[in-house]
Amino acid sequence: MRLDDVPQEGNATLGGHRKLMYARDAQGRSVTVGSQGWEAEEICTLHAVDALVQLAEAARERVRAGSASPLEYWMYARRMDAALLSQTSGFWQWRVRRHLTPAGFARLSAAQRARYAQALGLDVQALGTVP
Repeated sequence: MRLDDVPQEGNATLGGHRKLMYARDAQGRSVTVGSQGWEAEEICTLHAVDALVQLAEAARERVRAGSASPLEYWMYARRMDAALLSQTSGFWQWRVRRHLTPAGFARLSAAQRARYAQALGLDVQALGTVP
C-alpha cells in the first residue's frame, strides 16, 4: 500500500487511538504510518464482538442447565476461544476443552483454577460462578 492510501476514515472500535501500519513512500521504502482505521474494519470488529457476546450468553444458559462449566462462559465473556485460552493459561488445547465440561471443571485442582483465573483476569472465587 502506498503512503497516500493508508486509510484515515476513522474507526470507533479503536476508541480514538491510532494504529501503526506499513506503507511504501515515494522512494519505495517501507515506512510506518499511523492510521485511524476504516469502516470495513469497524464493521468486522463489531460483528466479531457480537458473535462472542452471543456465545457467552449461550454458554451461560448451558452452565445453568448443567451441560457446561463456568469456564466456558468466562472464556467467551473475556473474548477468547479455546486456542487463545490455551496459550494464555499454558494448558494444552485438549485439556482446555476437557475443562469446559462440568466433570472436567470439577476435577481441577486449586492451582489449575488459579492459572485459569489469572489468564482470565478473575479471582478464583468468581471463576466458579456465572453472573
